Amino acid sequence: MSEAFTILLLLADATIRVATPLVLAAFAGLYCERAGVVDVGLEGKMLAGAFVAAAVAWQADNPWLGLIAAMAAGIALALVHGFACVTHAGNQVVSGMAINILVAGLAPTLGAAWFRQGGQTPLLPSSARLPQVHLPGVEALRPVPVLGPLYAELFDDTNVLIYLTALVVIVTAWVLFRTRFGLRLRAVGENPAAVDTAGLSVAGLRYRALVVTGALTGAAGAYLSIAHGAGFVRDMTAGKGYLALAALIFGKWRPWPTLAACLLFAFTDAVQVRLQGVALPGVGTVPVQFIQMLPYVLTVLLLAGFVGRAVAPKASGSPYVKER
Repeated sequence: MSEAFTILLLLADATIRVATPLVLAAFAGLYCERAGVVDVGLEGKMLAGAFVAAAVAWQADNPWLGLIAAMAAGIALALVHGFACVTHAGNQVVSGMAINILVAGLAPTLGAAWFRQGGQTPLLPSSARLPQVHLPGVEALRPVPVLGPLYAELFDDTNVLIYLTALVVIVTAWVLFRTRFGLRLRAVGENPAAVDTAGLSVAGLRYRALVVTGALTGAAGAYLSIAHGAGFVRDMTAGKGYLALAALIFGKWRPWPTLAACLLFAFTDAVQVRLQGVALPGVGTVPVQFIQMLPYVLTVLLLAGFVGRAVAPKASGSPYVKER
């Protein structure tokens, strides 16, 4: 196996691992934005999920309880967002930013009070982290050129939440475009008055979308702290909620293009990790800070070039007030 193939394989593996929380958060945003609710609070709900998952998993020594608790925390914050924006027709951007600011301060404060470790949780043992999936026949296939290394590196010893994320992508694409619920969800994001005239509850549909959003963002946070990582640290989401929102816009609020955008951002992140400390010909060693900003620069450039061509759902960001 050539060195170039090995590098590409490692980059692909890193891309999948880095993309997982982005995909979960972006598809969380897909549900609520298709229903006409803008949610810039993806970052805050992810951070809350990461903290709650790590805290509960450490206390209970059970990662599945941590995952469930993280999803519950995300749903609770999504319902707060819905109460402000759907029930009381508040500004959706302001509500989302308020959630981000609240969680950014509350999570490390609670961590410092409960665990006395500067706002982070204790290091989780392997029993409190989501397990890896070990597939059969790895050793038998390993000598096979190309196929063996692909099977061993990309599919074996992969965290269970990555496989669940792949399932979320498939189910979301099916639900939004092949089910009655998906049709109603897309309709309420385009023309809520028509949905209301048809006798359906606009608020009810938007709340259901927000519940799904909260569950998926909570799971995205749980991946960071009890699957990819081994505990919660301050600001561990590092802007991934905003990157997920950018991927959603770049993907034009459609499942498969959104998935492609998440993989692109994750690939850039994986590349910047490998470039750190590497001396480039004629340039020398590039400062780490410059390398680390590559994913965010790419996000800005892509949005600057494509956001004008992306058409959001017509009722996105507009509260619906039923006529009396």
